[in-house]
Amino acid sequence: MSYVPVSRRTIGRHRESERSTRRLVVTLSAGAVLAWLLSVTFSALVNVGDDVHNVDLAVHDLFLVVAFGAIILVDWHGFLWLIGRRKLGEIIRLDAAATPLIWGGLAVLLATGVFLSPHLDNPMTELKLGAVLVLSLNGIMLIPLMRRLARLPAEARFTDLTRGQRLHMVACLAVSQLCWWTAIIIGFINAES
Repeated sequence: MSYVPVSRRTIGRHRESERSTRRLVVTLSAGAVLAWLLSVTFSALVNVGDDVHNVDLAVHDLFLVVAFGAIILVDWHGFLWLIGRRKLGEIIRLDAAATPLIWGGLAVLLATGVFLSPHLDNPMTELKLGAVLVLSLNGIMLIPLMRRLARLPAEARFTDLTRGQRLHMVACLAVSQLCWWTAIIIGFINAES
């Protein structure tokens, strides 16, 4: 069961909504890539003292917990909806509440990453930075699906979605978890060395 316009007027609004969503996704994707590139580029140019580095690292880690915690919560509740233990309305409300934590946390991670003096020639660091970029783009790719889900009845089940929507959701969930865990594990490995 997906959103199906029922009148010419609704069809027109639906098409415009889809077009505006596509424009939003393209704009946000370009912005995410630009923000990531600026963070990585400036991190190679900026060199700070140990005190600033330590404070920056603490802030970076704090916002990693904020963003990752919010993502884990949304992904977990999404999984519970997938297996029929939560209602869609709960997931939509939770996603709306967690979105500022996720995107705000990611923005602070990019900003504080500038002052961490990462070893950009280290393949593990490159993998971690790539995971952060993929994670950002993955979150943006969820916007069209979340907008479609928000139009469904609050009691809609995962099985009510089209096959493509179910695949989209599961793929984004898997990419989200893979990228976050990759970034966190590599961060710990790099911190140890």
